[in-house]
Amino acid sequence: MNLQDYRPKAKLVTRQTVVERPRFPVIDAHNHLMEPFGGGWDKRPLPELLDALDTAGVVAYVDLDGGWGEDILQHHLDYFKAPAPDRFQVFGGVDWAQWPAQGDRFGEWAAGRLREQARWGAQGLKIWKPFGLHVRDQNDKLVAVDDPRLDPLWATAGELGLPVLVHVADPVAFFDPIDNHNERYEELSRHSDWHFPSPPYPPFLSIVEAFAVVVGRHPATTFIGAHVGCYAENLDWVGNVLRRCPNFYVDISARAGELGRQPYTARRFFIEFAARILFGSTFGPWLDGYRSYYRLLETDDEYFSYVPLDPPPQGRWYAYGLHLPDDVLRKVYHENARRILGMDTTRMDADHTAEHG
Repeated sequence: MNLQDYRPKAKLVTRQTVVERPRFPVIDAHNHLMEPFGGGWDKRPLPELLDALDTAGVVAYVDLDGGWGEDILQHHLDYFKAPAPDRFQVFGGVDWAQWPAQGDRFGEWAAGRLREQARWGAQGLKIWKPFGLHVRDQNDKLVAVDDPRLDPLWATAGELGLPVLVHVADPVAFFDPIDNHNERYEELSRHSDWHFPSPPYPPFLSIVEAFAVVVGRHPATTFIGAHVGCYAENLDWVGNVLRRCPNFYVDISARAGELGRQPYTARRFFIEFAARILFGSTFGPWLDGYRSYYRLLETDDEYFSYVPLDPPPQGRWYAYGLHLPDDVLRKVYHENARRILGMDTTRMDADHTAEHG
């Protein structure tokens, strides 16, 4: 039998809780609306999307797809933000392909583009993993995450009051050899382009450490580390950056599997940094996916798939519920995002409470 055909069925008898609605209103602070991650909602009627979010208990939604290009940013501002301004924020991005043309003044140029995107209505800046892995300067040299030529961009985001949501690196196993020791062997076998061995790529730790340097160098700018600070496998490391840098926050998108397999450490992490963690999912307005997250955060269920798929796609392990206290859930679900992103969801929060208690 091939490993890919192995589908063991656990005989463990445990409680199976279905959390159809979140305990408190949710702001999804990390998500998408276009393919490949968001389900192509930019081509579907907006009322259908609003109904899907209402069913999931999501009162507001941060769309990061503007980071793919200014034409997409403008389209999403027109298609989502303009008709439903209280429900959506759309983040802008950086056109890294312009670096060879701009040379050493790329940081100033990118800062100028961010000012223009903010004028259009962008409410944040999304930085994705090509930065640190693929972006090259005018000399065809890989640009380090802490390159000082980008300081004008980070400083401008702080000046404009725009949060910078950063996804650098990727799961640590993506940087390891694809061999019998790699815990994501099956996933990488399906997606070989997700493999970033060193060389030629920088080591994982050098990328995230450089990100921490940037956060510390720009205390007036709010940084959000995507996917639990880009290092969900090491919550001690993330916690140390949070302690050093009061301008640093994290979201929990796409890392239910990492959090759910270390429930004691993760619960302590959530309680200590309750005011610094934002809810996020990254898989589009997927109802069953949301319910998996609610189960992880709210229940003490044991040994369940961290996504509604079996076997789970990211690694062959299972999750344990964190059973977070109500005061922590409120902050993670919506209070932190309201404060950090400046989202006014008061009316929608009241509607959610009236309808669902």
